[in-house]
Amino acid sequence: MRTPFDIDAPHRAVWPRRVPAHLPQAATTLWDKLDVTARRYPDKDALIFFGCALSFQTLRQQCETLAGWLVRQAGVKPGDRVMLAMQNSPQFVIAYYAAMRVRAVVVTANPMSRHAEFAHYLADSGARVTICAADVAAEVQAAGIPVNALLVAQYSDYMGLECGPGQGVPPSWDSWLRSARPLPAGATAWSDAMAAGCPPEPYEGRIDDLILLGYTSGTTGQPKGCMHSHRSVGHNVMAGPLWSGACAADTVLSVLPPYHITGMQSGMNIPIYTGATVVLMPRWDRALAGHLIARHRVSSWGSISTMLIDLLASSGGEGYDLSSLRYIGGGGAAMPRAIAERLREQ
Repeated sequence: MRTPFDIDAPHRAVWPRRVPAHLPQAATTLWDKLDVTARRYPDKDALIFFGCALSFQTLRQQCETLAGWLVRQAGVKPGDRVMLAMQNSPQFVIAYYAAMRVRAVVVTANPMSRHAEFAHYLADSGARVTICAADVAAEVQAAGIPVNALLVAQYSDYMGLECGPGQGVPPSWDSWLRSARPLPAGATAWSDAMAAGCPPEPYEGRIDDLILLGYTSGTTGQPKGCMHSHRSVGHNVMAGPLWSGACAADTVLSVLPPYHITGMQSGMNIPIYTGATVVLMPRWDRALAGHLIARHRVSSWGSISTMLIDLLASSGGEGYDLSSLRYIGGGGAAMPRAIAERLREQ
């Protein structure tokens, strides 16, 4: 059933003819979209992270493995809240889809938060399971909010064995990404959860299931959880490619934070829906961005204006091969005309 909608006159005058004004509502969940893509492109690279590549088939399998652990070891039930606190990484993607696979609600937290902020996320959402990176585990525990399970991931678990300077790892990130930090008391290592081999229950997700509590920035008070279902997130996932022309032939640079809706959609959910390959950057670094765009022939990049300005204004910016880029989208600030012209040139 289509809700009546009429584009007002100012928009109708400039609305692209190639973009439909109406989009039928889909009945498939986000998990359905991953499942279809994994069957359509099983051996295609889904994620690339510093020399480690996961195919769509492997991605789906690992999501199901973690989903089984969440139910059988962490006791997660439909509707339970699961907080994620990680930078862009394969573990974030796997945890996000694994939680949806068991009909839990993903609570996205800024991984650069301190313990008082984590306490708010946990208390406000009612999360009783936390999946976080090892470098923030101590802050999560210091929040003092009891959880049923704390699952801790090491970024290095998904870095290629040959990963080194040739893969573009910034020297200042080396210890952060590779160091195996000790687990907090009572926590479970990501590798142990994946090795447990717990089979998931049959999938019974529904289009109107609550799947996401995405928190606001908190500029006028405490951050507030925005409630989203498969229907609301999925509509944007399906509408986005109509504007950008995204498809399975794309290679997407994902550097915007996935706890924010823009990074979550442009750098994860939309590429999974279209079958594009995602190159993951855990944080912004202009030299690394230029290196990855050139190395992997990145064609699509969800960005913000300050990143583009930084990349092109750097002393080595002229040396980056940006010729593969077909689409750059983003916002956050006005784009200086000089930067836009240089992008067109390069």
